[in-house]
Amino acid sequence: MNLDELRSGINALDKTIQDAFTERMELCKQVAHYKNEHHMQVFQTDREKEILKRISSNAPEGLEGASALLFQTIMDISKYLQYRELHKHTERYDFKPLQLSPSCTVACQGTAGANSETAAKQIFGEACQPEFLPTFADVFEAVQCGKVQFGIIPVQNSTAGSVVQAYDLMSEYNFYISSSTVVEITNCLAVRKGTELSQVKDVYSHPQALSQCSHFIGNHGMTAHEYSNTATSAELVANSDEPIGAICSESCAELHGLEILQTRISDYVPNYTQFFCITKELLLSENADRISVVLKLPHEEGSLYRLLSKFVIGNMNLLKLESRPIRNGSFEVMFYLDFSGNIHDASVSALLSDLSENLEYFKFLGNYAVM
Repeated sequence: MNLDELRSGINALDKTIQDAFTERMELCKQVAHYKNEHHMQVFQTDREKEILKRISSNAPEGLEGASALLFQTIMDISKYLQYRELHKHTERYDFKPLQLSPSCTVACQGTAGANSETAAKQIFGEACQPEFLPTFADVFEAVQCGKVQFGIIPVQNSTAGSVVQAYDLMSEYNFYISSSTVVEITNCLAVRKGTELSQVKDVYSHPQALSQCSHFIGNHGMTAHEYSNTATSAELVANSDEPIGAICSESCAELHGLEILQTRISDYVPNYTQFFCITKELLLSENADRISVVLKLPHEEGSLYRLLSKFVIGNMNLLKLESRPIRNGSFEVMFYLDFSGNIHDASVSALLSDLSENLEYFKFLGNYAVM
């Protein structure tokens, strides 16, 4: 046989496989309705193990693993379609409409002039007067206990990456993400008036800001000192008699009466930080198009591949995948995912149902829009 004849044979087999796949998926829809009528779970562990064992034992030598993977994927598609069929007319989450105004009570970490304050004003309006708290944990706590309606938390920077403190706290508190905004970070070196650049040997700021400006710090032979916030760093410099500097925003430097020795000192310009606006209740805007979840995968072969394949099946764009250690001595991790979608969509509802019912740990963090 020549190459054209071989390819023709493959094309014919592909048509047979596609027809068989379509027929199988139609039968799976009928199975979904049967399970629903008889109050059965979509995922039947014993049935899946039985099929995979049979497929592996029937496969020719050298194709056992590939055959099992093929049918595992087919069954994952089947489960997803069953969930979509069963949940296409149901709302999985109860929510209230999101209403934002300057009169809302809002908490930020740091002090006046912090980038979190800028984010709050972008979301709630210039008249917003946020309450400033010492730590990110305090902001989460204030939202969870109902002390404030909203909290502003930085989550990632375009230069330095994720704000790991924020992600580590997400699994510890009960909250929802109601909206998000992006702030351009114009880092500058701020000092007390009269201080020369050559005098500045120590510079203070939040770890993220120090990381964003590492080239500038290194090139000028400065020692970086981590501080709780860019704005509190500026406050520290304003109240010190030493020739120290703060890395903060220009507006923050002006607020604290500092002199700007050099501006736009980030390693890469432009430089942006994304902030989450968190709430105690699930609040949904009309244009919500992004979803965040946190989950734990079983420590077994192919579990991450199977998770990622679900987004392809549902035609959903995975926007971010972040892993953080559980910190219980096990070396296991939690996965944080952002993906495109809206909870009203049947495909999204199917995915969320699948994840929540079949994973050891799953938490829906919210459906929101980036403002």
